[in-house]
Amino acid sequence: MDIDDILLYDETLFKNIEAFNPDYIPEHFPHRKSQMEALAICIRPALRNGRPVNAVVLGSCATGKTTAIKKIFEMVEKTSSKVICVYINCQLHTTRFGIFSQIYQKIFGHTPPETGVPFSRIYQNIMQHLSSHDQSLVVALDDINNLFYSKNANKIFYDILRAHEAFEGVKTGVFAILSDIEFRFILDKNVNSIFIPQEIIFNPYNKEEMGNILKERVKIGFYNDVISDDLLDEITEYASSSGDLRVGIDLLRISGNLAEADASKTIEKKHIEEALKSTGSINLTYTLKSLSDDERVLLDIIRQSDNDLTAGDLYNAFNKKINSSYASFNRILNKLEFLRLVDTNFTGKGVKGNSRIVILRFDPEEIQKCMNPL
Repeated sequence: MDIDDILLYDETLFKNIEAFNPDYIPEHFPHRKSQMEALAICIRPALRNGRPVNAVVLGSCATGKTTAIKKIFEMVEKTSSKVICVYINCQLHTTRFGIFSQIYQKIFGHTPPETGVPFSRIYQNIMQHLSSHDQSLVVALDDINNLFYSKNANKIFYDILRAHEAFEGVKTGVFAILSDIEFRFILDKNVNSIFIPQEIIFNPYNKEEMGNILKERVKIGFYNDVISDDLLDEITEYASSSGDLRVGIDLLRISGNLAEADASKTIEKKHIEEALKSTGSINLTYTLKSLSDDERVLLDIIRQSDNDLTAGDLYNAFNKKINSSYASFNRILNKLEFLRLVDTNFTGKGVKGNSRIVILRFDPEEIQKCMNPL
C-alpha cells in the first residue's frame, strides 16, 4: 500500500482512538474503589466548611493515581461550588509562580501577567477570593518530585497550607501525587508539622486487573471483533510481565495502526510482534526519567554487575561512589524495587537471616539504552 493510501484510507478499526491516549479518563474506573473512597473522605470536610485533609497519593507508574484524582475532582465540581479543585502537572510547572498561576487560572479563568505584577499580589488575590466566597482549595500536585529537584517544594507547601495564618478563614489542602517512597523524609519540619497527610496507596495492578482494564479499552476504542481474545491475552501477559499497564495500552494502539496500514480488518499476531519492537522500551524510559542521580547510580551498579549482588556488597560499591549512609542506600534500593526495576530475595543467611540478593528485572543492555538519553 502506498503512503497516500495509508493516509487517506477511509475505513478504520478505531471506534474511539482517544481511548488509547495516555491522558484518557475512562468513565468506568475499576479496581480503585477503596482509593477513590479515601480521596473522597479527604475532601468531604471541605464540603462542610471544614479544612480538607492532606494526602500523599503513592504508587508506581500506571497505577491509576492521576485518573483517580481527576475523576474525584470532576465529581466534586459537579456537586458543589464550595471546593475549588486544581490539578497541576509538576513536570510542566516547577516554579512557585508557575504553580500559583495554575491556581489563579482555575479561579479567575485566565493566567496572571508574567511581568509587572508581583507574586504577592497574585497570591493575595487568590486567597482573598477564597475568603470572600467562602470556598476551600484542594491542590493536587502530580509528579511532585520535580518540585524537589527545583528546590521549590517546601515554599509552595508552606504558601498553600499556612495561608489561613494571613487570611482568616481560608481552608486549603494538598494532594501530593508521586511514586517516590522517600517523600516523607524530604519536607522541612515547619511544613511537616502542618502537612500530616493521609497516605493513600495505589498498588500495582495484577494480571487479572490489567486484563479487565485492557478488555474495557478494547470495547471502547475498537469496533467489534477487531482483536481476538487470545491475542488480547497475549498483550495482557506482556503488560503484566513488564509491570506497566501502559505497555498494554500502547500495544493495542500501535497494533491497531499497523493493522490499518495493512488494510486488515483485524489485528493479527504479526501486528503485535511488530508493535513490540517499537513499544518495548517506551515505558521503561518513562520510569527511568523519574529517578534521581543517586538512584541512577545505584541502578547502573546493578546493571553492570555480572552476578547477583547481596545488598551488603551493593552498598559497599554504592558507598564508594556516593559516600552514602546505609539508611539512604536502603531507601533508594526499596524505591527501585517499588518501581519494579529490581527484585530482592532473602537468602536466609546473614544477621537474623535478612541477607538479600538483588536481581535486575530487565535486560542490562535495555536499561543502558533507555538511560543513555537521560
